[in-house]
Amino acid sequence: MKFKHIIRKAAALLICLSMGLSIVSCGKSSDSSSSGSADKPENTVSARVTVDGTKFMVNGKQLWINGVNTPWYNWNDFTGSMDYDAWDKTFSQLAEDGINCTRIWVNCTGENIVRLKSTGEIKNINKGHWSDLDKLFEIAEKHKVYVMATLTSFDHCKGDTGSPERWRTMLQSKAAVDDFAEKYVKEFCSRYSKNEYLFSIDIMNEPDWVYENEECGQLPWDDLSYFFGKCAATIHENSDTLVTVGMGIIKYNSDNYDGNKISDNYLKELTANENAYVDFYSTHYYMWQKQYFGFPFNTTPEEFGLDNTKPCLVGETSNDDSAECGYSLTEKYEIAYENGWQGVMVWMQSQEDHSWYEYGLTQEATQAFEKNHTNLVYPNGK
Repeated sequence: MKFKHIIRKAAALLICLSMGLSIVSCGKSSDSSSSGSADKPENTVSARVTVDGTKFMVNGKQLWINGVNTPWYNWNDFTGSMDYDAWDKTFSQLAEDGINCTRIWVNCTGENIVRLKSTGEIKNINKGHWSDLDKLFEIAEKHKVYVMATLTSFDHCKGDTGSPERWRTMLQSKAAVDDFAEKYVKEFCSRYSKNEYLFSIDIMNEPDWVYENEECGQLPWDDLSYFFGKCAATIHENSDTLVTVGMGIIKYNSDNYDGNKISDNYLKELTANENAYVDFYSTHYYMWQKQYFGFPFNTTPEEFGLDNTKPCLVGETSNDDSAECGYSLTEKYEIAYENGWQGVMVWMQSQEDHSWYEYGLTQEATQAFEKNHTNLVYPNGK
């Protein structure tokens, strides 16, 4: 059998040489370079995050998001002039402190990134945006820190920044939303979904305020949720990347209150698309909410009001409220895990001096959680 194998191999080699092919290229699929997998050795362990029931998984092992928010270094960083060294230093520090994921606003208000026509459709996209994001995701992969990429925010619709009227117009036009999904969201997926350190796409930061606040337009949920559903469907149809929406309060993320505005049924009904759904819930929490909606960390996600069929994490929360809530930040990470939450991501942005706010508190908490649960933070090993 071994002799026959050698004969077959030699015959194949002669055929390759007769066709003018090199020995190295012989036997390779002609379309391997376009698949995105040709550069990855066969024995490389996958870092891709998937969902199994209510848990995040990597390579068949549970992943817990020991996370933070580093939403921007400079407002609208990614317009062609990002501070590479600052972001590289940040990711290096996060990795050192056991932080396995950070949430970044890749587009803070739309200005100088995605320019819209008065009709709400896309006029053009800044090419420097893509070149900066190329660098950002290279840094993430280099340091093995996942990114939750937030595509839009209520700030897009806010009256004193960017082009709010055009963003409001876009959100209220199905044709313009479809255009945004096709030209921006699909392109984002095409460029970055093969990078396994893109943990997820967060379609909008705190849309609650676009619905509630006059300065943001007070747009109806049907329009906002059509936008979420269309973008989610586009992501699912063009990548394996997980999808969520960073809801500001549980009020609009639960059937216990005003209804879950990102439920599977609602998004699919609005878009008539079975791919319109979020993969997990990323509810934000600050202490002002306690008197209205309770406290999430010492309760289960279901007890707090969330759907119990998907992973749930606290996608944004304070890192300095221990005096108000009665728990240290270290304790909050731990009790959240014990109660079935799949991650905590504290807010660290400081606009005053380009430092990450109260980083020592965050560092202490994430280091402690990594020490106690190394295999959850780094399922593939650090």
